[in-house]
Amino acid sequence: MKIARLTLSDRASAGIYEDRSGPEIERVLAEHPFSKEPIEWLRVVIPDEQPQIEAALRRVCDQEGCVLVLTTGGTGPSPRDVTPEATRAVIERELPGFGEIMRIQSFSKVPTSILSRSTAGTRGRSLIVNLPGNPRAIGECLPLVIPAIREALRHLEPAQS
Repeated sequence: MKIARLTLSDRASAGIYEDRSGPEIERVLAEHPFSKEPIEWLRVVIPDEQPQIEAALRRVCDQEGCVLVLTTGGTGPSPRDVTPEATRAVIERELPGFGEIMRIQSFSKVPTSILSRSTAGTRGRSLIVNLPGNPRAIGECLPLVIPAIREALRHLEPAQS
C-alpha cells in the first residue's frame, strides 16, 4: 500500500527546522494499523505555495498511485495557509466530515482548534486528508479518522470482477 505524507511548511522545506509532523503521521499509523498490507511511504516536504501543493497532490495520486495522501500543515487562517484551497482544487468529491470530527475532538483541549480549515476528499482512487500541523494534534486527531480512512479506501478500490 503506497501512502504519501506531505508536510506543507515554508520553514521545514527551507531547513529552518526539522519536520516532526510527517514522522508523527508514520508513528501514529504504525501504532494504529488499518491494513494488513505493508506501507510504502512517499515523503514530501514543500513550502506553503498553492501551485506547488496542487502539483504535488496530483503527482502522488495520479502518477505515484498513492491510495492515501495525508497532508500536515497549512490549514489555519493565515494568508500563507492554503492547504484546503489546494486540496479542493484537485479533489473530485469533498469529505468534510474528516475536518469536522477533528475540530470537534480538539475543541475541548484547544478552543482555538475551530480555526482549523482541514478537509478531505477523493481524487480518482486516492483519499486525501488534511491533518493539523502540530505533531501533538496529529497524535490526537489521526486515530479518530482511521476507521473512516479504512472504509473510504474500501469504497475506492477497483471493483472485483
